[in-house]
Amino acid sequence: METPEISDRIAAINWEQITHTLHDKGFVIVKAILNKQECDSLIANYHTGNYRKTVNMDRYRYGSGEYKYYDYPLPHLINELRESIYPNIAPVANAWMQELGINKNFPLTHAEMKQVSHDNGQLKPTALILKYGPGGFNTMHQDLYGEVYFPMQIVFVLNQANEDFTGGEFVITEQIPRAQSKANVLVPDRGDMVIFTTNFRPAKGAKGYHRVNMKHGVSPLHSGNRHSLGIIFHDALS
Repeated sequence: METPEISDRIAAINWEQITHTLHDKGFVIVKAILNKQECDSLIANYHTGNYRKTVNMDRYRYGSGEYKYYDYPLPHLINELRESIYPNIAPVANAWMQELGINKNFPLTHAEMKQVSHDNGQLKPTALILKYGPGGFNTMHQDLYGEVYFPMQIVFVLNQANEDFTGGEFVITEQIPRAQSKANVLVPDRGDMVIFTTNFRPAKGAKGYHRVNMKHGVSPLHSGNRHSLGIIFHDALS
């Protein structure tokens, strides 16, 4: 049986349920979007793909590991993911802005979002592939890249947890007002998609909605190798 095209897989997702979860938590795991062959192909092309920049994480104290930014034109698979997922989460982003009283409205197609980035001088693609070995980790951070940023992004783990590597959990922290921070520890399977907030999400309190700032990172690997694909919907200044 043939695997459906990426656009068909994305269309088959229960986006109503995803929307509710994103409103409640600011993140969600969507199971089995990429198949093993697609994950293996992305890993195999780590040294031969069309990249614009390589970053040694140790050098910049971002953690321990390496990542590479893809250059335009993006690989077909990555471009399809950006274009087919974005229209399903743009309404969520706009609802967040309305709930928080922020005067901002995101376009409903990725082509338009990309143009907004470019109109503001953010011309560099932000899709990236990350590689960690034993002891590798990623410090808690946000992927903003400029004044224009879309408030959600996605990541796929391309290796299987507890088979190809141990440790290396995906961590999302929430800065709760007047309280200690909360950590969410996720262990997605190979090919699962994690949608999560880039910067903040709204949370409803007794006096209406308030802003909850969030960051993400990767805990240290105990063994093996871990690759992940990150897709960010705005472009970068550099």
